[in-house]
Amino acid sequence: MLLQKAFWGLCLITVALAQIPAWSAGRNAPIRILAFGDSLTAGYGLEDMAAAFPAQLEKALKAKGHNVVLVPGGISGDTSSGGRSRLEWSLAENPDAVIVELGGNDGLRAVDPKVTAENMDAIVRRIQRDGAPVLIAGMLAPPNLGRDYGDRFNSLFAKVAKDTGALLYPFFLEGAITMPELMQGDHIHPNTRGVKVIVESMLPAVEKLIDQVNARRSAAK
Repeated sequence: MLLQKAFWGLCLITVALAQIPAWSAGRNAPIRILAFGDSLTAGYGLEDMAAAFPAQLEKALKAKGHNVVLVPGGISGDTSSGGRSRLEWSLAENPDAVIVELGGNDGLRAVDPKVTAENMDAIVRRIQRDGAPVLIAGMLAPPNLGRDYGDRFNSLFAKVAKDTGALLYPFFLEGAITMPELMQGDHIHPNTRGVKVIVESMLPAVEKLIDQVNARRSAAK
């Protein structure tokens, strides 16, 4: 009888201990951030993907004590329409948060800003439907497309952020685009040092995104 009681007691302890990781996994698991974008996210022109935006951002966040994993989701040449069409596939990564960096190729191809806005709005709302917070990394139109196009294009990212409640980083290339030594020869894509500058500039906005994930996790306890 004593042996039987000891056996069942051990079983109960084992079951209880087994529940501890399951209970704490959501709270302690790394925050998975999907970097969803085009060539600027994909690391176009860089010899080492460790120098690309997702990898450098992950390294910078970890250096500040954040338990994060950056999931690369950039495809060179992608437009907002292309991003919208592949979003479901990318969300299969089950990200806790998403940085949306799209629209640059729309501007280069003079896509109607109304189309870009509709795509960006749809992308953000689909991500939010899964409960993941979003940070929109905005873009600026090429100056050769004229003032009217520029005004409509440049303002769409802030409007989508306002309409959806997403976070906004106004211009992804801030701090790099005007510095030739930080850009590749095409004057469109940042080099390794340029990506580092972009990451440093974006860190406060990304940390706000992480705060939103942590708040969601706390509310779910």
